[in-house]
Amino acid sequence: MTDHFSSTVALSMRGVTRRERGAGSALIHDISFDVKAGSLVALVGADGAGKTTLMRTAAGLLKPQEGDVCLFGENLYQNLNRLQAECGYMPQQFGLYADLSVRENLLLYADLFGLTDKAREARFTELLSMTGLAPFTERLAGKLSGGMKQKLGLACALLNRPKLLLLDEPSVGVDPLSRKELWRILIDSARTELMTVVVATTYMDEASLCDQVLVLEDGKLVLSDTPQAIAEHARGLVFAVNPADGEKVRDLQAGLLDDTECVLDAVPEAGSVRVLVREKGQSVALQERLRRELTALNPRLEDGYLVLRARNEAPWAYSVIHSQFSPSSSSAPLVRAHDLVRRFGDFVAVDRTSFDVFPGEIFGLLGPNGAGKTTTFKMLCGLLTVTSGELEVAGIDIKKDREAAREQLGYMSQKFALYGDLSVRQNMTFFAQAYGLFDQKMQDRIAALSREFHLNDVLDRPAKTLSGGIKQRLAMAVALLHNPKILFLDEPTSGADVPTRRQFWRWMTALSAAGTTIIVTTHFMEEAQYCDRLLIQDGGKPLIVGTPEAVRGDSRSMDEAFIRVVKAFRDHERSAS
Repeated sequence: MTDHFSSTVALSMRGVTRRERGAGSALIHDISFDVKAGSLVALVGADGAGKTTLMRTAAGLLKPQEGDVCLFGENLYQNLNRLQAECGYMPQQFGLYADLSVRENLLLYADLFGLTDKAREARFTELLSMTGLAPFTERLAGKLSGGMKQKLGLACALLNRPKLLLLDEPSVGVDPLSRKELWRILIDSARTELMTVVVATTYMDEASLCDQVLVLEDGKLVLSDTPQAIAEHARGLVFAVNPADGEKVRDLQAGLLDDTECVLDAVPEAGSVRVLVREKGQSVALQERLRRELTALNPRLEDGYLVLRARNEAPWAYSVIHSQFSPSSSSAPLVRAHDLVRRFGDFVAVDRTSFDVFPGEIFGLLGPNGAGKTTTFKMLCGLLTVTSGELEVAGIDIKKDREAAREQLGYMSQKFALYGDLSVRQNMTFFAQAYGLFDQKMQDRIAALSREFHLNDVLDRPAKTLSGGIKQRLAMAVALLHNPKILFLDEPTSGADVPTRRQFWRWMTALSAAGTTIIVTTHFMEEAQYCDRLLIQDGGKPLIVGTPEAVRGDSRSMDEAFIRVVKAFRDHERSAS
């Protein structure tokens, strides 16, 4: 044991740097921190910040070129085999076997951990109960919903009762109900098992549940403190602003974001806008400018993080994209779905779903993992055939002419789906030509989108070398090349940091105001409040369609409303069966 590492510290790093061969800069650089034994710690950062590299270094999978990593006071890489046995690690793509059942996956990992027959059966019972997977022990892992797969992966990682548990974004792409259940398991494990848990996450509300928060940016540790201490940096700077009569919440939020002299951040919250001013006293000027009252709020972790970030960086401003459309005066729906059904064999993925989407509207598709929203989304885009029901997109019957309908659409998938070996410019040129744009018209459109999405500095870089945030900007620019009437966005801000999420929605607000119709899926419930209307699905069935205010009802937040709606449906289904 070295003199600067204590046995009461579960994980320590001192001056840790990890480079990849041929890379221009280190993936993580000069990282130093201590994690107390028995604590719950959040590792926060956007895609490309270095979270996965740091987690794999802590798990004994990537030896750093510089610095020391210690577990419980001992150097990890000098005692690798023994110390790794005390560490559980759940990567983003956890190694579940899709063609094995829940029980068979648990048995496989029990064999790997060397658990005795007696120990494994008792632990199986405990973990299946904890995760709510007991009724599904014989179901193939490949047939589980996203949230259930994450819980099974967590159960496998917990099998041998590790002293240190490392989880790399266990809740990414997971709905609010599943996220709540995952965090209940984590908190219970940390408190009752005296386990140290380190969780990488992009969700600030998750990080606020932890004892300690580590913030990574560009491979460097920029902040380490308790959530409460970080939040206090925004004390006296946070206020609620209500929209005027007839004013959309997202339009009020967009106007506040554009006031960069006074406003640091603004985000919809419970029918109003939560605004973070740059300095104390600026709320008075803002109140006079808006000619409406501001209500002081208690600061959150996210507020404090943004204040500290702004102190170390130049103020950022949000750019506004332009559209060639004009707001439509038509009252006819641009998308009309009536009794949509999609079957896969005997399985009904979407069951008699009906809704309309009007020109210039932002329409949100929400639901738990496995609810049917992705299947609905793909039918709307013409990527899946409709089993039965009626579906018109831009006046075209999509069942009769999917290709004609798809010419009216722009599509941005959740996973980066462009060509990694092509440069940014080559990707944009390829897709522009695929959309029928050539010569000067193509060059003008590429130039305009490169400027508006801040891609000019990376035009000649291979797409695979871009950070997650720049890849998302490129994907959205490509989706808009042919100026589509309808833009389909599948979790466009998944994995993005707070300012990046705000920027994407600032663009979407501007596109909607100019007449582009947007259909979006998201697991960030704060983002549901940007929508004009929402559809929540579960079990393939539509549960509720309405404005965010109507869906939220008396609930304090959209997260709480989402959980209420889904649980009420599931309770009704159980009582009826």
